[in-house]
Amino acid sequence: MPGPAIELKILDARLRDWGLPRYQTAMAAAIDLHACLDAPLELAPGAPPVLVSSGIAVHIGDPGLAALVLPRSGLGHRQGLVLGNLVGLIDADYTGPILVSAWNRSAPGTPPLRLAPGDRFAQMVFVPILRPEFTVVEAFTAASERGAGGFGSTGTG
Repeated sequence: MPGPAIELKILDARLRDWGLPRYQTAMAAAIDLHACLDAPLELAPGAPPVLVSSGIAVHIGDPGLAALVLPRSGLGHRQGLVLGNLVGLIDADYTGPILVSAWNRSAPGTPPLRLAPGDRFAQMVFVPILRPEFTVVEAFTAASERGAGGFGSTGTG
């Protein structure tokens, strides 16, 4: 079943050689993003995050959808590459370049992580968004079992 139509703008022509954003398998949840760099980039462990261009822009155009930019599992687990902001949120009305905050979370003394131009280094998944209408109240209309209990209130942490 085809999904919603999302407009995709190619901002870096090299993507036509490296591969346009696509799902790598028939059941993949996210598209991979390429590092649109002019030269290899070394990310030292613990150094400040660096913004890396994905070479694309999207126009989702539907308030019931958003995109999330996430690290790729293997790079995060094996090499320490994660996002400086943990998860990037692309709103339906944002049409600018998709930039990824790349950060090396590896332990100090670990060799730097190297990103080369064209490397698949992050991924983007499209998700449904609920936009509830809020009703301001002085008290909630129903009680809950948990109530206002905070962290660890259920006895599991």
